[in-house]
Amino acid sequence: MPRQLFVTTALPYANGKFHIGHIMEYIQADIWVRFQRMQGNIVNFVGADDAHGAPIMIAAEKAGVTPQHFVADIAAGRQQYLDGFHIRFDNWSSTDSPENHELARQIYRDLKANDLIEIKAVEQFFDPEKNMFLPDRYIKGTCPKCGTKDQYGDNCENCGAVYAPTDLINPYSALSGATPVMKSSEHFFFKLSDPRCVDFLQEWTQDGKLQPEVANKVKEWFSVRTNPDGSKSEGLGDWDISRDAPYFGIEIPDVPGKYFYVWLDAPVGYLASLKNLLEKRGENFDAYMAQPGLEQHHFIGKDIVTFHTLFWPAMLKFSGRKTPDKIHVHGFLTVNNGEKMSKSRGTGLDPLKYLSLGMNPEWLRYYLAAKLNAKNEDIDFNADDFMLRVNSDLVGKFVNIASRAAKFLPDGKLVESNEQSQAKAANLLQLVAEYLDQREYGKAMREVMAFADGVNSSFDAAAPWKLVKEGKTQLAAQISADAMQMFRVMAACLKPVMPGVAAAVETFLRCEALTFKTAATPMVTGHQLGNYSHLMQRVTQDQLDALFESPVEQIRAQAALEFVANSSAGMPLSQPSPTSGRGSDQGGEEFAPLITIDDFAKVDLRIAKIVNCEAVEGSIRLLRLTLDVGEERMRNVFSGIASAYKPENLIGKHTVMVANLAPRKMKFGISEGMVLAASSADEKAQPGIYVLEPMPGAMPGMRVK
Repeated sequence: MPRQLFVTTALPYANGKFHIGHIMEYIQADIWVRFQRMQGNIVNFVGADDAHGAPIMIAAEKAGVTPQHFVADIAAGRQQYLDGFHIRFDNWSSTDSPENHELARQIYRDLKANDLIEIKAVEQFFDPEKNMFLPDRYIKGTCPKCGTKDQYGDNCENCGAVYAPTDLINPYSALSGATPVMKSSEHFFFKLSDPRCVDFLQEWTQDGKLQPEVANKVKEWFSVRTNPDGSKSEGLGDWDISRDAPYFGIEIPDVPGKYFYVWLDAPVGYLASLKNLLEKRGENFDAYMAQPGLEQHHFIGKDIVTFHTLFWPAMLKFSGRKTPDKIHVHGFLTVNNGEKMSKSRGTGLDPLKYLSLGMNPEWLRYYLAAKLNAKNEDIDFNADDFMLRVNSDLVGKFVNIASRAAKFLPDGKLVESNEQSQAKAANLLQLVAEYLDQREYGKAMREVMAFADGVNSSFDAAAPWKLVKEGKTQLAAQISADAMQMFRVMAACLKPVMPGVAAAVETFLRCEALTFKTAATPMVTGHQLGNYSHLMQRVTQDQLDALFESPVEQIRAQAALEFVANSSAGMPLSQPSPTSGRGSDQGGEEFAPLITIDDFAKVDLRIAKIVNCEAVEGSIRLLRLTLDVGEERMRNVFSGIASAYKPENLIGKHTVMVANLAPRKMKFGISEGMVLAASSADEKAQPGIYVLEPMPGAMPGMRVK
């Protein structure tokens, strides 16, 4: 009987585009799903946007739209990534769907009926201006350990200390700049510390559902341990599952103004997306989930293990639902020898940029597969290694077999091939199938490429081109037919990883859809092949250089191109423009040469609200500004305006900043932009600095055009 598989990936938070970490996870799951289908197993592979929470509510408010509209705009951009990298979910939904509202509330009711919901009073910071309780990440202040300013309410980015928001010195709201006050509120807790939950989870996490290294880590959470801040934790604690209005989420039944914490309803989104899919097909969700042999598999990153190995299975178990059969945890993706990704330095790998450069998505699929294993280890994208593997493995070894063998087949027809080779091929199919099922993708790819080495070596040793010259065309055809049969077997092994190439191979070979079963039977003698056309191009150094070119380098390169273009057009740039050379009486500076609208468009000017402002210790010139630029975070900007302004006079005002200026590291910290101000060239004759201030009505994040 075929296996029944319900497969998900972690739900991306709907406040931004997909990044390469998302794509790595989806490719990993997609490979496994495609393999299972090739084996004849029945799979439902679903995803969804994680659409709730305070960050989305705040971002939507700043954008001047409803949270639903904000999430819909994000969701509208998803498909180009999925299609671009050949990732095929059966359904993509949202945690704000009717199905998720219904399921989350019912799971809560079932947990409550099982006496696992408790109400406790909680003291937390409240923003009197925004009239809302503040999540830890929206409280900032001075680190109580090292004294670094502008640190978040849960940990210090400078010294790494972990603390409670109430430990901050001079805390302020990152949303309004107001000083928060302590307020009490009733919160709802899932009693994870209940002996029933503890006993269940101790058994569930250690019975093979998790990788050994993950199970060992989870085991530590059941005993007394020392936290990073030196405090002690005794086993599992109860889980706060509620948030107060205003909040974008699912309202708790019969409790107006109280909402489920986003992490309660987010994993429920797995079930909701499946239900949405089955109902569209006319299938019964409850009957599907009740199947005795149904397997539930979740692919997640190691940063969200807690939610998926403790909260999620306990919620399911004690609400009377099926628990996951496997949690497949993977590590992080770094770039170029472990360097942390940074957009400004160009060390990130932008998925859409990759596609826009004409780079084959199956290069990336193969490269990731060649490095992935069943453990939760980090993997590194190294540009040189990427080019070497693709050009050597895929073009030099795999594709090369078909391009060479096709030349020696008379009229493109297969002759009888070597039975001994078929035995080796059957062994490869079995071994690769075992590795792919176990998610040991790297081992599977190594087996395929070792097999390709063997086929190429045998082909070279037989030298069919020499045999043709000697008049032994039949023997040359047999050698080439044998190589082509082996090529088909390798294509089947690689099909879950490179479905596009596999489809092209099926067209060229004129064979039935490749599976591990069909590939085990050779194509018959006399089988007519199609015309061979090249199946894959090589990676070029220019493509890789462009992929990792930083935004600053791109701007400089464009400026250089324009310089050359203008010079070649007979327009010496040293020649004054119609307005240059004319001084300004007040400013004392000549006007700059004319620019085009394209030049101006490169500078991203945004309205910013000055949430906080303070003097910089050790500098008489600089002020440290905390700016709201319509993002989900605050920006830190140093500005040389201390001689003209007192910090307290700037707080709450709006100004204009350059938002796409590359961050600059200073001895006082990192400056993430530039505030615009006017001054005279001769500050002694005409002293004064004037920070630009927009007319009333301008909002943070608005672009100056």
